[in-house]
Amino acid sequence: MKKVLGLLVSAFLVVGIMSTSAFADAAKGQKYYLKYMKDGSGLNGAKFAAQHTQAEWKALFDGKAEKFVAEYSKKYSGLDAFLKGDKFEKFMPDIRDFCIEFASDSGNVPSC
Repeated sequence: MKKVLGLLVSAFLVVGIMSTSAFADAAKGQKYYLKYMKDGSGLNGAKFAAQHTQAEWKALFDGKAEKFVAEYSKKYSGLDAFLKGDKFEKFMPDIRDFCIEFASDSGNVPSC
């Protein structure tokens, strides 16, 4: 009985750790974009998210979003400090979902 209980607890822990990015929220990503990235990029959320397709955004955010940070730090110098800071690492899953949700081929347009 102890083995089964230990196995269940371990399974819940693994699922909890792996699901962190699964609970990312595009609405939160939109808020983070408006608060931390809009002024640095000079673009509203609709124009920013429409720069790439969903597949392109996914490729940019693969891993720890190294490609996204490299491209957008170079493209918009005002975003450099945020993209290389601790806040971006924390908010990245939500910003990723925001970009994918409102990508050029998604048919969705954010209200920001």
